[in-house]
Formats: sequence, structure tokens, C-alpha cells
Amino acid sequence: MNIIKTDIEGVAIIEPRVFGDNRGYFFESFSEEWFQQNVCNTHFVQDNESKSLYGVLRGLHFQKPPYTQSKLIRVVKGNVLDVVVDIRKGSPTFGQYVSVLLTEENKRQCFIPRGFAHGFSVLSDEAVFQYKCDNYYAPQSEGGIAFDDPALNIDWGLAHSEILLSEKDRANPLLSDAPFLFDYSQNLYI
Repeated sequence: MNIIKTDIEGVAIIEPRVFGDNRGYFFESFSEEWFQQNVCNTHFVQDNESKSLYGVLRGLHFQKPPYTQSKLIRVVKGNVLDVVVDIRKGSPTFGQYVSVLLTEENKRQCFIPRGFAHGFSVLSDEAVFQYKCDNYYAPQSEGGIAFDDPALNIDWGLAHSEILLSEKDRANPLLSDAPFLFDYSQNLYI
């Protein structure tokens, strides 16, 4: 596997080695030993999958302590624009984001460390999205940031009129008004 570093420390894009021939293809999508040695020393405990149609935008989401999560994202069908925002107060990259196109063809994965908000927009007719989490989902710990916060200025690859949001995501606050943000000086992996 190949790691592509991003402009935000800790956020990584992973490209697997794909072996293909006229029968199809094979690739190793995850190895805990390799991941812990090369990306982050964490242990994933939950796998999730979602299916979404064109224009769906999910995010920006995070979980507050003690249920803070890292995620390892991949797309098995379709195309999504995956977005990761640094919401750690005091971080040199606070309020900055990384976006990466994840597709069934490129088979890239995106690692989102703890302390970041995450969202994605669906750019194909439909998309099947899978992700690993290193902590269990806890609804009481949900947090969110507005997808259209002008301070973030994220280009989601969709016209505003095409975006389909949940009611919950419509109510997310701006980053400047968020009732909870992470502290950059705190080790979130203890």
C-alpha cells in the first residue's frame, strides 16, 4: 500500500496495490499490522456501510469524548468527495480541510484521525460507502459543523440546489458557533 500525505498532519490517503487480470482483481484493503506501523496505532472495533443517491451530502460529523472516533473510509460503488476538517482549537491547521475523490475505480481510502469533522457528497448516481471506526457509535456524543460554513468555503462538487441533507445536518452550527471543539494539546488516543 502507498500513503499519500496531505496538507494536514495525520490525515492520510491510502492507495492499495491492485492485482488485476482478465478475471477481475484482488487487493488487500486492510492490514492492522501495516496500518498501525504506517498510519496510526489504533484498533478498529466497528465497520459501517451506507448507500446514498446522487446529491446526498452527509456531514460534517464527529463524536465527542469519551467516544471520539478515527475512521478509515472507502467507497465500494460509485464516487464520493470525502472531506475532513480540522476542528482542534490551537492546531496550526484549525479550520482547514482536505478533500479527496474516493471511487470504486481508484480504490483509495482516507484516514480521519480523532479531532476532525468528516463529511462526504455523492457525485455518482449512487454510492456505497464503507468505514471502520476505532470507537463505538454513541448517539449522545454526536457533534456537527455546518457543511456550508462560509469560513470553511468547502466546494462539495455539487450545485447548492442539488444537495440533499438530513434535517439534523441542516441544523449543524457554524464552526465559530460550535458548542464543542477538540483541544489540539490533548492526546485523543489515550
